[in-house]
Amino acid sequence: MNLLKPQAAARAKSVFETEAKAILDTGKHMDWTAFAKAARLLATAERIAVSGCGHSGIACAHFAHSLCCVERPARFLPPSEAVHGGTGFLQAGDVLVAASRGGKTAELLPIMEIARRKGARVITITENSASPMARLSEVVLPLVVHREADRYNMQGTSSFSALSAVFDALQTAVMEETGYQREQFAVTHPGGAVGEKFKGENNG
Repeated sequence: MNLLKPQAAARAKSVFETEAKAILDTGKHMDWTAFAKAARLLATAERIAVSGCGHSGIACAHFAHSLCCVERPARFLPPSEAVHGGTGFLQAGDVLVAASRGGKTAELLPIMEIARRKGARVITITENSASPMARLSEVVLPLVVHREADRYNMQGTSSFSALSAVFDALQTAVMEETGYQREQFAVTHPGGAVGEKFKGENNG
C-alpha cells in the first residue's frame, strides 16, 4: 500500500481540528437574540426559500431539504433561476434565507432586493455584518471562520462546516418551536434505512 506524502497526511489530519474550530467559534460568537428571531420566523413562515452560490449553495440545498423533513415548506432557490422568475415563489410574510461567507455575492443581492420589495422577511448568514447582504437583511447570523482547511486557504471547507452547523442548529430549534413529533417523521420518511427502522418498530 502506498503511503501519502508526509505533508499530505499532516494536512489531512489537521482538517478535523481546523473545521471543528470554525464550528465552535461560530457557536461562541452566535447572536442568540438574532438566532431566536430567525428560528421563530422559520417556524411560522408559510413558505421558505434558501439561496446561496457554490459551497454555500450546496449547504443551502441541504438546509431546505432538512426543513422539509420536519414539515416546514422550504425549497432551494438557485440564484440563476431566481432572477428568471423563481422569486415568484415568495409572497409577503414568507422567509428568504441567504448565505455567503463574505456577504457580497453579487448573484444574491437582486434576489434579496426582490424579496424585500415583495414583503418577504430576509435572513442572512455571513461573517461580514457590514456587508451589502447584511444591510438588506432583517436578521443576520454570524459565521466565524479564521481559515479554510486547505493549504491555500481558498476551498470552502471550514466555512461550509460552520454554515452547516448553523443550519443544523436552526432546524433543531424549529423542531422544538413547532413541537415536531417523531411520529410525523415516520409518515414523511418511509424510505431508506430510517424508514425501515420505523417500520420495524411499528411491527414489533
